[in-house]
Amino acid sequence: MTTVEVPHGSRSVVLRVAAVITETPDAHSVVFDVPAELSERFRYQPGQFLTLRIPSDRTGSVARCYSLASSPFTDDQPKVTVKRTDGGYGSNWICDNISAGDQLEVLPPSGVFTPKDLGENLLLFAAGSGITPVMSILKSALSQGDGRLVLFYANRDANSVIFAEELRALSTRHPQRLTVIHWLEPLQGLPTREQLAVLVEPYTAYESFMCGPKPFMDLVHEALAGLGVPRNRTHAEVFNSLAGDPFADHAPAEVSEADAADAATVFVELDGEVHELTWPRKQTLVDIMLDKGLDVPYSCQEGECGSCACTVLSGKVEMDNCEILDPEDIENGYVLGCQAHPVTDEVRIQF
Repeated sequence: MTTVEVPHGSRSVVLRVAAVITETPDAHSVVFDVPAELSERFRYQPGQFLTLRIPSDRTGSVARCYSLASSPFTDDQPKVTVKRTDGGYGSNWICDNISAGDQLEVLPPSGVFTPKDLGENLLLFAAGSGITPVMSILKSALSQGDGRLVLFYANRDANSVIFAEELRALSTRHPQRLTVIHWLEPLQGLPTREQLAVLVEPYTAYESFMCGPKPFMDLVHEALAGLGVPRNRTHAEVFNSLAGDPFADHAPAEVSEADAADAATVFVELDGEVHELTWPRKQTLVDIMLDKGLDVPYSCQEGECGSCACTVLSGKVEMDNCEILDPEDIENGYVLGCQAHPVTDEVRIQF
């Protein structure tokens, strides 16, 4: 029995595991019981993720982000789905140790891999466990919208297809709206850019979302770019193992007189409100917003999860780590708030 006495920070909570579902031999879904008093904090958007605190004998704990495969519109309880990875400490620990009645420390939902309009026609790509956030989007769009959905889902073999029965049932229930294209490696080999382009060419006007291993997403990006799909119509979800501790409370930084004198000014639009803040150049945008008590979206503070992605409207910033962003993202003004420092004296940013 896994029990957690108290959370390790003010942002996290301890949730009870309501159920564990074996999806495939290598993938388990963990369903959480969210008490009524926490329902607002755990309200989530399709495609978002939860960050779980996993105990470790070596480091005390590790933090891992797992996508919500449930839909906020069709499922009563939030559910993350975890697939074992070779040498993956977090995924193997969850699959081997967690059962109904256990407790886990969890951060509230986060992430920006979510459609702005569930009524749009959507072209969805998933490989392996990349189906988890895509499934959340798919179920939500079928429930709340009236657009067409096309899912291309690649897997190692038939036994690796997560949510196979659920996808079959949804296809039967929505035959005019949902098309599922399964791609199995033993039968078809690895997909090529040319094969993918032929399959999805009729749907290039759709908004695209993709999640899976980097080589798979690179392939999808290349296929869509070759078909002339604008980069701002494609969205990718990428997860990395987190090295830091996002469960620890934020400690306000001490700012020297020299740093304060050289600080920039930033106008930040968050939830429809604009905040004018002083931005010392050695601090990140997330740091100064937390210092002011603003509810800035963030999770890892390492530039690895994308939760704090925002847009520079004017001015210029530089980033310590921006590998999670594509060059096209950066060209379009996207930055990571947890890695951004001001270059110009005035910056305008929108979340």
